[in-house]
Amino acid sequence: MTQPREDDRQAPAGTGTERGKTLPAGRAWLYVVIGGLLEIVWATSFKTGVLGIHTLIAIFASFDLLVRASKVLPIGTVYAVFAGIGAIGTIVVGAVYLNEPFPPLKLTLILLLAAFIVGLKLSEGGGKKGGGA
Repeated sequence: MTQPREDDRQAPAGTGTERGKTLPAGRAWLYVVIGGLLEIVWATSFKTGVLGIHTLIAIFASFDLLVRASKVLPIGTVYAVFAGIGAIGTIVVGAVYLNEPFPPLKLTLILLLAAFIVGLKLSEGGGKKGGGA
């Protein structure tokens, strides 16, 4: 009995790959950004009390995109960027739309967080899982 060739094997269902094709790193990063933006939606829904089917859809979609991206990109960097987008975005939405306090120290800390997230992304290297710094 012979083993199937590498290119004859199908990727497991739900991995974001089809018959030897992997998710391009650029698209995986797009998934991270969209997932982070959806995190802002569901987190803000908790604060405003406007919970509904849109909240559940945003939760499931954001984590689905996170899972798909983490199959291609380094999980630590992916999660840091995802959570950072959600955190920064939720703080900004709170300040702009919900009239939450936004002192200068908070702005400074948000800018530092954004700089660290960009630094993590830049240190990630080749974009393949297991690669980079």
